[in-house]
Amino acid sequence: MQITLGNPAGAPQPLSPYYSQVARVEHADGSALLFVSGQIAEGATLAEQSRGVFETIAALLDAHGASLADVISIRTYLTDIDKLAEYGAVRRRFLTGTPPTSMTFEVSRLFRPEAQIEVELVAAVPARTGTTAGM
Repeated sequence: MQITLGNPAGAPQPLSPYYSQVARVEHADGSALLFVSGQIAEGATLAEQSRGVFETIAALLDAHGASLADVISIRTYLTDIDKLAEYGAVRRRFLTGTPPTSMTFEVSRLFRPEAQIEVELVAAVPARTGTTAGM
């Protein structure tokens, strides 16, 4: 097993230099687990921020040869749980297959005052012959 931490080239870069956006745990058979750090996005509404979060996550996964279809677990942090339906409508546009395991929490605030949502997840990437994703 090989573990790589980093920020994939070509994907949106982190807001701070103090964390890695993706941890890739590579297995001997070429399959991998991707642990994606919590992502936030700009926008005036929760729907705008949610869309931005999923677009960033999609780019991070793509940099590793994965897609949103590979997501197996997702954790969402909302500053207002009453807006869960608004978030859910956006999420359903991005996660269209079998739903992953999921946890949603209401938090009093996130590390950026304007952030209404933060999403972190795990994706399982099947072994693919002839491809090597890197950071």
